[in-house]
Amino acid sequence: MSEHVLETRGLTKEFGGFTAVHDVDLRVRRGSIHALIGPNGAGKTTCFNLLTKFLTPTRGTILFNGTDITGQSPADVARLGIVRSFQISAVFPHLTALENVRIGLQRARGGSFDFWRSRNVLESLNARAMALLEDVGLADCALTSAAEMPYGRKRALEFATTLALDPELMLLDEPMAGMGREDISRISALVRRVAVNRTILMVEHNLGVVADLSDTITVLTRGQVLAEGNYASVSSSKAVQEAYMGTADG
Repeated sequence: MSEHVLETRGLTKEFGGFTAVHDVDLRVRRGSIHALIGPNGAGKTTCFNLLTKFLTPTRGTILFNGTDITGQSPADVARLGIVRSFQISAVFPHLTALENVRIGLQRARGGSFDFWRSRNVLESLNARAMALLEDVGLADCALTSAAEMPYGRKRALEFATTLALDPELMLLDEPMAGMGREDISRISALVRRVAVNRTILMVEHNLGVVADLSDTITVLTRGQVLAEGNYASVSSSKAVQEAYMGTADG
């Protein structure tokens, strides 16, 4: 099996006369936490949209486990094991945490949802749903509706619903956005915990989080790769410092 779970070669996206992503070669090592960072407008979100097939590349190739997935649909990519957290995972506010995770498990079963089946079919998923809630620190909230949960705990619930799909590669789009220090600490610990058995690629504006979690960092600016390496090498790069000068973090 290849060392890299995800690779892009010459990935490019043009919108009319504007090139949002230009010849990006990305290699995400299996079992790692890989951060994609850069100033505002650097092309990070466009890259994520290309990888999850919500946008079609103008040119270039996307490989997952060595297989060309460039022409596949978002649903096909998700079935292969690439899941974009907080986008694909859905939290229903008036369902309990347990019921939300159970919906994710229903999807993982394949085929249609089980809404018309007997209650016993759904309850057979409860043990696995509870195990996932335990994994993200929400076992005590199993019977609490999502609407009643604080923001940080809703984020943790979204992790659990994503994990219910059993992804091989999780794409986390700004997982710490809008969080206070305590929630950031909790979700950072959660990211580290779930990364033990899978690969994570994340876009994150909080550079402290990036420094703490990431094995590898790719810096984008104006749609191109500016630098790549660990946090020490990337943060000491004069080109990276110049790219961030006068901009907001990320």
